[in-house]
Amino acid sequence: MTELPVQILAPEEAWELLGSGELGRIALSVNNTPDIFPVNYHAANGKVTLRTGEGTKLSELVVNNRVAFESDAHTDTGGWSVVAKGTARILSSLSEIEAADRLPLRPWIATVKYNYVEIAVDEITARRFEFGPEPERYPV
Repeated sequence: MTELPVQILAPEEAWELLGSGELGRIALSVNNTPDIFPVNYHAANGKVTLRTGEGTKLSELVVNNRVAFESDAHTDTGGWSVVAKGTARILSSLSEIEAADRLPLRPWIATVKYNYVEIAVDEITARRFEFGPEPERYPV
């Protein structure tokens, strides 16, 4: 185990890790009631793009477009977590939708998802973790 089992990463590395993932969680809040949803996504160029069907996510985005997005991964020995915060919007122009259709972003669940959501990220943080036993809490 290293001296620092938790490392804070630079934004460039945060984007690299976020770009390597496929499954994340979007966190929304309306009327002081938070929600979080697992979604598959694509991250590049300061943006996170996801597809979704009609429902709660879209309704909540219309009311409050400030969101948080999280993705992570782990092995037996360590892991990482990236949190991105930004402004979400539903893509509506034909050119935006055509561009999003070309992304490597396909639904995992066999349902039709017509809506693309794009998060313009204005804050990103990341941490890398090294797993190990808990240190002695009450040394003698």
